[in-house]
Amino acid sequence: MLKILFIHGLASSGLYKMADMLRMLMKPCEVISPDIPIDPDEAMSLVNSILSKENPDLVVGMSMGGFITQKLRGRKKVIINPDFHIARLMKTMIGEVKYLSPRQDGATSFTITPEICAGWEKMEEGQFDSLDDNEIASTLGFFADEDEMVRCGDEFALHYPGRGISYPGKHLPTYPQMKQWIVPGIQSFISNPKNR
Repeated sequence: MLKILFIHGLASSGLYKMADMLRMLMKPCEVISPDIPIDPDEAMSLVNSILSKENPDLVVGMSMGGFITQKLRGRKKVIINPDFHIARLMKTMIGEVKYLSPRQDGATSFTITPEICAGWEKMEEGQFDSLDDNEIASTLGFFADEDEMVRCGDEFALHYPGRGISYPGKHLPTYPQMKQWIVPGIQSFISNPKNR
């Protein structure tokens, strides 16, 4: 059975509906979907711990989760509407921010500080380093053609030529878009032996 690690976006949680969409549309599969901390070091520590313990076949990241996922090396990964400059957005949100989906710990809000922004900014440095042909082939990106929040498709294309797919939609994919565009693309990607 396929094991997927799903990494959600900013102000979201492991209970974000995309994790359930993957479970429904990619049966049979196991989807591990943790709550990602807002602190960048804690976020990467948690992700690396899960990768080490669970060894998923595929990592799927959405928005901020797409940025985290892109940074992983030696993993088969899919990024959906990634924000490669998440610190820029966070700087406009300094203070208390409400979560958009329930957290497992019951938290309803989190706080963005200048220090947290600086930590994410530092993580963004050199984020496209260490890309070789195998790394490029093991990465697939999906980009909504009417994304109202993030526009990183051109930047992705510079570093991952030919690895991006445009689909009709906005930043947060709907179930029909997942069913028609994203999941078939993921299934083709993981079944192709060239994508290692």
